[in-house]
Amino acid sequence: MSRTAAEEANLKLVLDMFAEVLNPMDSSAAERFISPDYIQHNQAVEPGLAPFKAFLDMIREQTPEAVHDVKRAFVDGDHVTVHYHVRRWPDDLGWAVMDIFRIENGMVAEHWDVMQDVVEGGPNPLSPF
Repeated sequence: MSRTAAEEANLKLVLDMFAEVLNPMDSSAAERFISPDYIQHNQAVEPGLAPFKAFLDMIREQTPEAVHDVKRAFVDGDHVTVHYHVRRWPDDLGWAVMDIFRIENGMVAEHWDVMQDVVEGGPNPLSPF
């Protein structure tokens, strides 16, 4: 199935946001990607762009070596889903994360996420990635 031009643009927006905002944890670049009235569903962060930027600054200060390793990304209309591995420091097992972003007018307008710890020695030998 081929993507529409709008879907290609939405996917590019989100992947560029990972490259320019989330991986470098650069809050100053966030307004190029995220709407000022951003709707946040993560229970640890208040809604809006300013609280997201403050959260990103806090994470950067606490874990400056953190990485967001994107494993796969999907687009369906105005929604982009990204499955990735967050590691807070180089030897951290980290989290498996799924983010869902809703795009409106060329900006991320809304966000949901689900996270689980990556563990060693569990009953399932398969990787979460």
